[in-house]
Amino acid sequence: MARRLSPVGLDFVQTAPVRLVFAREIGSPPDAVYRALADDVTGWPQWFTAVTLCRPTGGGAGREVRLKGGTRFQESILAAEGPERYAYRIDETNAPGLRALVEEWRLSPSGGGTGTGTRVQWTFAVDGAAPLRVALKLGRAGLGRAFRDAVTTLDERLASAKA
Repeated sequence: MARRLSPVGLDFVQTAPVRLVFAREIGSPPDAVYRALADDVTGWPQWFTAVTLCRPTGGGAGREVRLKGGTRFQESILAAEGPERYAYRIDETNAPGLRALVEEWRLSPSGGGTGTGTRVQWTFAVDGAAPLRVALKLGRAGLGRAFRDAVTTLDERLASAKA
C-alpha cells in the first residue's frame, strides 16, 4: 500500500534528521552527467543497478521509480538547474517507516578547474521512524558502494557513447 510522505522542500537537504552525503570524481563533463540525471530519466536502470524502472510523470515535473525488491516511489522534481543541481522529493512510496526523503545531486567541474571531469555529490536526506533512521546509518557503507558503482557505470556509459 502506498503512503504519502511529508511535502518537504529543498531546505530539507540541510535539515533532515539523517543526511548521508557521498561524492566521487569522474571523467565525464558536468553537462553530460546532468543530462543523464535529468533528461535521460528512462536511462537510469542502465547505470544504477538498484533501479529497475524510471520514467517521467506530469510532463517531466515528476518521476515514477521502481527498485529491485519491489520498492516504488512517486517523486516531484524540486530542482533542475543544469548543469549544477538535480533534486527530487519522494511523495508516495510503499517503503515502510519513511516520513520524508529528498535526494540531491550536485555537480561541479573537477580536474583542477579544467572542466574535463565532474565531482558528483549525492545527498540522501531522510526522516523516518527510529528503526529506519538506525538502519540507514548502519547501511551507510552499502549506500555509498551503490552510489560509487552507479556513478562509475554512468561515467563508463557516457565515455562509450562519446567514442
